Amino acid sequence: MPFCLVFLLPQTIQAQPNKSASDTIPSAQVLVDYSDIFEYILENGEVKQRLLGSVELRQDSVFMYCDSATILNESNVTATGNVIIQQGDSISVFADSLVYKGEEKIADLYGNVVLVNGANKLFTETLNYDLNTKIATYHDGALLTDDTTQLRSKHGYYFVGENLAFFKDSVIVVDPEFELKSDTLQYQTEKKIVTFLGPTLITQNDARIFCEAGHYDLNTSTATFLGNAQYKTEETLAVADEIRYEGANKMVILDGHAIFEEEGKLAKANTIRYDEANDIAFLQGEASYMDADQQIKADSITYDRANELYATRGRGVISNPPQLLEADLVDYDKTTGMGIAVGNVIWRDTSAALTIVCERAAYDEHSDYLRATGGQKGRPLLISEMEGDSVFLAADTLISKQVEQPDTLSADTSRMLLAYNNVRLFKSDLQAVCDSLTYNTQDSIFEFFQEPLVWSDTTQFSADTIRMLMANDAIDRIFLNGNAFILNSPDEIYFNQVKGRDMIAYFDSSELRRMLVLGNAESVYYGVDKSGAYLGVNKTLCSEMLLYFGDNQVKSITFYAQPKGDFAPMRKADHQALRMPGFNWQRDRRPVSRDDVY
Repeated sequence: MPFCLVFLLPQTIQAQPNKSASDTIPSAQVLVDYSDIFEYILENGEVKQRLLGSVELRQDSVFMYCDSATILNESNVTATGNVIIQQGDSISVFADSLVYKGEEKIADLYGNVVLVNGANKLFTETLNYDLNTKIATYHDGALLTDDTTQLRSKHGYYFVGENLAFFKDSVIVVDPEFELKSDTLQYQTEKKIVTFLGPTLITQNDARIFCEAGHYDLNTSTATFLGNAQYKTEETLAVADEIRYEGANKMVILDGHAIFEEEGKLAKANTIRYDEANDIAFLQGEASYMDADQQIKADSITYDRANELYATRGRGVISNPPQLLEADLVDYDKTTGMGIAVGNVIWRDTSAALTIVCERAAYDEHSDYLRATGGQKGRPLLISEMEGDSVFLAADTLISKQVEQPDTLSADTSRMLLAYNNVRLFKSDLQAVCDSLTYNTQDSIFEFFQEPLVWSDTTQFSADTIRMLMANDAIDRIFLNGNAFILNSPDEIYFNQVKGRDMIAYFDSSELRRMLVLGNAESVYYGVDKSGAYLGVNKTLCSEMLLYFGDNQVKSITFYAQPKGDFAPMRKADHQALRMPGFNWQRDRRPVSRDDVY
């Protein structure tokens, strides 16, 4: 028959009070501090204690409270009703029931389990808690919260002493700033740092972030996302080897093979930094940006989306067909359409076959206006393709602008080129110098101003102004207006001279064929025989005349309106005196190569 001792009055149970607990109480023993009713049973060599009402138990520094409990062999406890475990000052566990193994110091808790560790609370229905290691384990789902952030998962390990938790399977984190779903993650409860250990999806307002690894610091709102990292909204997609978010300065950083897409815009770089507060993107390392209008490549690109400003640094290329711009530095304001390019600038208009090389260019996109200054030897250079040949033109300043056609039914535009101050032009079959020049790509007319000189083979043209008409990329006509003067000499010893108020020179295949002189026409013409030997010199005055050329020599002249002429043999002619007023053969000023235009 079992031995049973029942205490019917509330009392405190104390074992062997005359000796210290450290000397006589085994570490596995669970002591009863209080119970309304106590029942002590000895049966088959086992000691069973039954406690009822306001039960208080302890083992070392661990305290347990419940409505009723059974203690087997003074170490294994089964408790029910308002179960509480108190460990230290900050750890408390609440449950409906408890099975506790005193020797192992392991507790299995059931029903409405709540583990409280400072500000953190773990809610579950079944919990295994090792009081030695302070590790709580669950496999039936749980919620960890600090009142602002909630973490749920099916399986979990909570290292209470280290303030560290691992969550596995169907993990959900809900925070005022975001919602997170993951397969596996780690959470530092005191520092509030979430570490992603598997595929993770974060939803923040209208944005979604996916990664396979990384971390999120809830205190500082900083995060790192690794492994197929992606940031996506309805309008944008960001992809990189690593995505970082700095909440303090609202900076998003895409690092490694960074790609950012938005409404027809595509940005790529080694690193992309996006300033959310100021809406500015910084692209660094092999940077490129493309939208419906243009494509930009440079070492680095800064794009201020709010103010529609962008800047490139390092060698950059901006493609805005049919125009292409290369420079070391570009600053551009899309709102005003104004831009500045600096450093080894190369601008091309492929539709007009034009290239400008300079040191600095100012550009107005709205009016399609370009102003170029500086360059090799301080002067910008224009290169144009004509009849398979290149035209090289340099001046102190070059301007290119688009000109709308007067016919409103036509969308065609032409480009007007302006060059001023010390203009020099070289083409293999044409050279020119003047103070200023204009060229219209629509009608292919060059206009030379202020003491212009034009050379074609052995002929020099001069006038107050000169207009040169191109046809099929070749010289078609040259109009000399005011004090027109032509010098022609195959040997630069004897000069054929034609002078008049105005002249029109006609070309065929870029060779001078005819010359019409209008008003106050004068000529000095050296006749030659079939072998090219000089026969004599003719001097003629008339109102108008028409000269015919062949092999860059005068072949014949037709005189109009009562011409007056004299012929003198070569031996009797005063060749110096035959040079008419205005004679000025300027061979030294003639560009003889592309390098001479500078």
